[in-house]
Amino acid sequence: MDALVENLRTACATQRSISQVCREIGINRQQFNRYINGEAKPSAHNLARIAAFFGLTPADFQLPERSFGQKLRRPSLGGAEGVVDVFQGFPGDIAALRRHVGYYQTYHLSLSWPGLVVCSYSRLYEEEGLIRVRSVERIRDAEREILQFSKYVGLAAFWRNRIFITERNIGRNTMLSQTILMPFEAHQRVYLRGTTMGVSWRKENLPYASRMIWRYIGREPDIRQMLSRCGVQPLSSRHLPPTVRTFLEGPSADVLTVPTEY
Repeated sequence: MDALVENLRTACATQRSISQVCREIGINRQQFNRYINGEAKPSAHNLARIAAFFGLTPADFQLPERSFGQKLRRPSLGGAEGVVDVFQGFPGDIAALRRHVGYYQTYHLSLSWPGLVVCSYSRLYEEEGLIRVRSVERIRDAEREILQFSKYVGLAAFWRNRIFITERNIGRNTMLSQTILMPFEAHQRVYLRGTTMGVSWRKENLPYASRMIWRYIGREPDIRQMLSRCGVQPLSSRHLPPTVRTFLEGPSADVLTVPTEY
């Protein structure tokens, strides 16, 4: 028997009923029956939703029975109230989101570097029915003898002409950040503009919000060249594209944070 079918049956046996599983995930019961009977295979998107419900990854369903059982017995968020509903927000309108897949040079104002623009790079790519995000931030500050290299992973969703991105940094001191972007106009695909919310690296981990703008580079760019552009730059830098500079130095482009005194 196919490992996916056997493992799906094993996973469902841990729940109150298959009907309950279908309601929680939001999959038609008749269609789900075809999955557990081996008559059809779930799409990558549906398999990702099923896996998230059980606190697993899609790849886990291809494991040998014993290995799958060990993973399944671990504490998970599967079926927890609200978890599945939140996960179903991703990827949203995946057809619209696919138009924005590729690499971007990103720019934002940060509380950690007042008056400077932080330039990083991000990639949107499709995997297992989801649009995933990987970002790299490299800061070189010779004056303060600071060298910071950070990596982020996350998910993207598209709803009502807006791209919603949630990321976490990879490392011991994990933080989450949220970004909302939108195209300038329907015919303009180079820039995405919006707002990012995160936690400052140098300012007592204070939360902040500021403008963010992404510049599309392509699907197979020179990664070394993109990385070489990463760092902090003044708004007057000639390396900043005019559109980026205009957007970030606008009258309402202040960095907002929590006051230290109240």
